[in-house]
Amino acid sequence: GETPAHIGGTTLFGDNVEDEWFIVYLVREITREFPGLAARIDDNDGEFLLIEAADFLPKWLNPENSENRVFFYNGELHIIPLSETPEQDCDLSAPCPTIPQALELLTTRSEEFLAAEPIRAAVNKRIDGYPEKIQASLHRARCFLPAGIVAVLRQRPSLVAAAVQAFYLRDPGDLRACRRPFRTFPAEQRVMALVTFTRCLYAQLVQQKFVPDRRSGYTLPAPSHPQYRAYELGMKLAHGFEILCSKSSKVAPDAKRNVLSGPLWERFLRSLKEKDYFKGEMEGSAKYLELLHMAEDHFQQSVAPESSVEVSPGDEILTLLQTTSIDLKEYEREAACLPPEDDDSWLDITPDTLDQMLKEARNESLPSTNEEEQKYDLETVAESMKAFVSKVSSHEGAEMPWSSDESHVTFDVDSFTKALDRILGADSEELDSDDLDEEEEFDFSDGDDEDLDAGNQRQDQKVSPEELVGSLKSYMNEMDRELAQTNVGKSFTTKEREASSVEAATSESADPDSGAEDAELAPVDVDMNLVANLLESYSAQAGLAGPTSNILQSMGVYLPENTDHTGSS
Repeated sequence: GETPAHIGGTTLFGDNVEDEWFIVYLVREITREFPGLAARIDDNDGEFLLIEAADFLPKWLNPENSENRVFFYNGELHIIPLSETPEQDCDLSAPCPTIPQALELLTTRSEEFLAAEPIRAAVNKRIDGYPEKIQASLHRARCFLPAGIVAVLRQRPSLVAAAVQAFYLRDPGDLRACRRPFRTFPAEQRVMALVTFTRCLYAQLVQQKFVPDRRSGYTLPAPSHPQYRAYELGMKLAHGFEILCSKSSKVAPDAKRNVLSGPLWERFLRSLKEKDYFKGEMEGSAKYLELLHMAEDHFQQSVAPESSVEVSPGDEILTLLQTTSIDLKEYEREAACLPPEDDDSWLDITPDTLDQMLKEARNESLPSTNEEEQKYDLETVAESMKAFVSKVSSHEGAEMPWSSDESHVTFDVDSFTKALDRILGADSEELDSDDLDEEEEFDFSDGDDEDLDAGNQRQDQKVSPEELVGSLKSYMNEMDRELAQTNVGKSFTTKEREASSVEAATSESADPDSGAEDAELAPVDVDMNLVANLLESYSAQAGLAGPTSNILQSMGVYLPENTDHTGSS
């Protein structure tokens, strides 16, 4: 269609996300090596480059309008904005550009679309260290393997990935081939060999507990045996290779001809004839057939690759076994002088190391572990929570108070008093119909009528806003006095009275009840209660993730671990 000539591909990276970022590194280096190329890359999550830099993206950029806007060009990340000129307003409903439009903008004005420095830094951080990091992601381990597998891996080392995957994702149907003596890789001819895995493949193989069927011929020594790990890894790899070979299905002879019988092939062949590809050779001649086979191979690999017959790993393994000679004595001589295997202590991660990795991933500095150097300001905790709850939330979530330059909440006294005037009914004509219905349903006594008449007389008098607010405060004080005597009121921490001991003693001797009442009506210390509840919630998390730590850490506030002994104050 309108898409220009290009090279593309799809990679199944499985559980190893580091493979995905290695591909990002390769794509970036290709665009740097060949300045005329533009490249885009995404995965099943969408534009994962933008996900990695989510904290620094502009407000207008979202998954709905990001298609065909993110490219590597000249070795740098570029983002095409909604409006091509900065002075224009961004239209969030603007359609995504087509590939030709995006390429035209990149080739003519690429310097205008260079991604912001924080965005590029976030992406480059994930691919820093390549290509040296490739060797660090590999692991070499000794495995006690059938000689056939050793021969296959020498020819195609990458087949270890298919074998590990077959074992790791096995189902009961796959194991049917492993409940009898192995047909392709019997256990009798086994040798020690050094196999190279990626760290992800090695971890998948090691961490799975598996007991082989006795009928398979594979037995394991005692766990205390010095070569137990090599025997176990070899057994698991052998099961993976046997599962692959059991799934092998030889391609039907006419499968290739079926691919070459569609209308696309007919148009391709007609085009070759029009361009004199066969150079006047007669159909059926040896030269004609040679050129035809070359055209068929090119068609399957380049023109219609999705129609080509893919060779399964099992078929490839069986083909290699038929064409490769197995020298068992040579393998045994090499096993006697194998180089040492790599240390796998990287599999064990302590909680402290995990915290370090998580905070490094979030680009945050770790607080000091020395208690004398830890100075936690509880006022910061209270102020952060106040700033958080003052923000407006929506269905997309609540915004964190990153900056302090945003406008504060304003309070209009006049609007507030007018609202109170409407709510409390200063005008008797604004009575609700429900109030009238309720009045008709009840029989009032004479005393109630007198109270109602007195109330009507008070309503006839115009109430000033100051009197209204004062009346409301008196109501609130009455409620405070009532709540202060309940368990709810007693659960709050109150501020201490700033009264001298002489005044307190005089007050208590004059009226003991009034002193108790004053103590009950002491103002609540909002900050102290907030911090106390946060600390209690944080302690209840027991070191795990929870609402308190998530909210506070997102605002850069870290609470210390609870080192108090049980029963201490």
